[in-house]
Formats: sequence, C-alpha cells, structure tokens
Amino acid sequence: MEEIREKLLTGERALFGSRDLLVADCVFDHGESPLKESSDIELTDTLFRWKYPLWYCHNVKAVDCTWFEIASAGVWYTEDITVTNSVIQAPKNFRRSRGITLTDVAFTDAKETMWTCSDVKLKNVTVANGDYFAMNCSDMTVDRLILDGNYSFDGAKRVVIRNSRLLTKDAFWNSEDITVYDSFISGEYLGWNSKNLTLVNCTIESLQGMCYIDNLVMKNCKLVNTTLAFEYSNVDAEICSSVTSVFNPGSGTIRAERIGELILEKDKIDPSKTRIVCSDIESTSDRPEWLRG
Repeated sequence: MEEIREKLLTGERALFGSRDLLVADCVFDHGESPLKESSDIELTDTLFRWKYPLWYCHNVKAVDCTWFEIASAGVWYTEDITVTNSVIQAPKNFRRSRGITLTDVAFTDAKETMWTCSDVKLKNVTVANGDYFAMNCSDMTVDRLILDGNYSFDGAKRVVIRNSRLLTKDAFWNSEDITVYDSFISGEYLGWNSKNLTLVNCTIESLQGMCYIDNLVMKNCKLVNTTLAFEYSNVDAEICSSVTSVFNPGSGTIRAERIGELILEKDKIDPSKTRIVCSDIESTSDRPEWLRG
C-alpha cells in the first residue's frame, strides 16, 4: 500500500483515481474533488478543507478525520465507507451513497445530510442543525443517535433506531417500516402519512403526533404533553401514562392510564372502529375546541 504522510495537498483532483493508498496526517486544501473516483483508501488524522473530497469512491476508511465547513458535499455517490471518531462541520454530506458505517461521529451543521443513502449503520452519532436528516434513506440501523433537526427521516424505509434522543418536528413523514426502541422523541406532527411505524419503550412529546398513520403500533410508551393524538390513524397503542387528548382515531385499540380529553367527531369517523381501554377519561367531546361555539 502506498503511503502519503504529513503533506499539504492542494489543486484540483490532487489524488484523483488513487488506488490502495494510505493518507495520514495530511491536509486537503484549495482544490475540488481531491480523491474523486478513488478506491481502497485509508485516511487517518486527515483534514478536508475544500469541496467534494470523496465522490464516486469505493472502500474508504476514515479514522480521526475532520471535514471543515467548506468541505461541503463531502461524500456523494460512494460505496462502502467507514468513518470513525471524526467531526464533520460541512453540510450536505453523504448523498446517494451505500454501505455507510459511522461510529463516534459528530455532525455540527448537518443541513441536507444523509440523503437517499442505503445500507447505513450509525452508532454514537450526534447531529446538530439536522433538518431533513436521512431523507429517503433505506435499510438503516441506528444506535445512540442524538439528533437536533426537524423533518428527519422523511420518506425513509426499513429503519431501526435504538437508545436515541430525537428533537425533531415532523419526523418520519411519508416513511415505511420504521421501528424505534428505548428512545425519546420530541416534536410536533410525529409520523404523519407513514406506514408501519412501531414505537417500543419510548417517551414522546408531540402536538398532533401519530396522525394519518397506516398501522401504528406502540408498546409500553409514555406520552408527555401530547395533544390531539392519533387522528385518522389505524392504531394499536399501549400507553403507560396519561394522554392529554385523543382526536378522531381511525380504527384499532388505544390503551392508556388516563385520557384528558377524548374527541370523536361522528361525522368524520366511526367511533365503533376504535376500542378505547381507559378507566380514567376526564372529558369527552364531539367537536374540537376550535369548532365549539
């Protein structure tokens, strides 16, 4: 394996089309696409200071590396890349790539990040400013993700998330086959227009959360300050806490320790299609507050 160590690498396509290469303690600066169309590359303690460093690459390992802010759109159209113990300041990273493994990675500005990628594994990953994180991704496994950013996982398919903390409005919209275990989710309009969304041992805070869902399953979940939940959803929910309000569920079963307000509009839904198992319902209504005289 050829080695390049302690070099400042500049210029357009500085190491274009490289094969079987170790790059250690180097800086890529002032020159686009330095490793474009490269394969079998190992990067250690290396800094990316310019745009488009890893496009159309194959079999890349990066350890203790840094993508600075201007190194945007860093990894596109790439297959089989592993990044460990690294910091990524640059937005728009990871696009239309597959075979991605990220461990102990921090994204400090994750706008437009991880779009249309597949076969993705995330472990101990932190995402800040992550609006639309993982949009249209598929076949993801996620463990210990900390995410701050709205509209996450829009259109995603076949995703399993564990032990995570997600601060994200409009999460999982238009998604299919998402399962979340042992996690905290805070954000309005959680899961709208999704199919096969399963939440297990989760704590959720949401305004109008879990609505318009085809096959929502909740097991041993807490709903904190969650209002107008389950509108038009087909739901099998086991809630081990109170629910502030439930609004027009489409069908299924809802079990809860307490429901603050149950709102069922008979001209919009058939209440007989939903079984409510709750011994403490504070109030019921046939109209939401904004339609009451």
